[in-house]
Amino acid sequence: MEFYIDLGSSTIKVYEYVTELKLLEEHSIYFKNGFSSEEGISKENETELLNYFKELKTKYNMVYHNTHIYVTGIFRELTRAKKQEMVKLFNDKLDLHFNIISQGIEAYYLGMAMKHDYNNKKVMIINMGGKSTELVTFVEGKIADYEYLKIGVADLLNNFPQVNEEISACSVEEMNNFVKDRLKDITFDKDYDCAIFTGGEERFEKLTNFNLVPNTLFQDGIHKYMLSLEDYIEGTERVFDTITLSELYKLMPGNPKWMDGARAGAIIPLAIFELANIKTIIPSDLNLINGVINDK
Repeated sequence: MEFYIDLGSSTIKVYEYVTELKLLEEHSIYFKNGFSSEEGISKENETELLNYFKELKTKYNMVYHNTHIYVTGIFRELTRAKKQEMVKLFNDKLDLHFNIISQGIEAYYLGMAMKHDYNNKKVMIINMGGKSTELVTFVEGKIADYEYLKIGVADLLNNFPQVNEEISACSVEEMNNFVKDRLKDITFDKDYDCAIFTGGEERFEKLTNFNLVPNTLFQDGIHKYMLSLEDYIEGTERVFDTITLSELYKLMPGNPKWMDGARAGAIIPLAIFELANIKTIIPSDLNLINGVINDK
């Protein structure tokens, strides 16, 4: 038995692997709060992070040789000295390796996670984190392009904190325009057959009753649903204007803080869909850990 951990800017996902990958649990910590590249994460967040990993080690009997941690997002912004300090901290306190991977490596694993012929469609894969977003293009079942965007959920939460009032005090339109302005220098192809939005999106859209219909574009045994751009917009507006934050929390009792990024997290993909003229969206729960396993 091996354990694989995806540690991002705000969420830690813990997986078990024997013959297949299984999500065991997840835990959210807002590492952006009190963060600086020179000083690192706040002392409060560092304590919570260490205590959570101590609990994981005890609960699952995690040791150095059976536990693989992949660190992304905001931790890439640490100075070299601070990165070395975090590696030493995890080694000394937990006997685990704090493995910070580059955005390029993350995109590679995303490509491995999503590797499929897609019925020869042109497909954009969108993998969004707290501080960055990776785009991978598949054409006729092969990776044709990577794009790395310096924008993530944390950027929107910093600029629109009122999005997380019980009913959002920000509109979908104003946040969408903000993202489009940030992406104004990016040129997007306009001939995609669909986009796959990863990282727990299928789970979220099921919980919030987006209008999902059977996927008729391709069959891979994993991505069973799709929805139109119009239905994605309708579902997003409902999450902003009708479903309260308290109700969102109740939909995910095991890790309600994940929902703090749900509204903002819907906007970056929306802007990309519209800029790239994408009309069909496939929600996905796959992430880089699936790619790590597929690359074994």
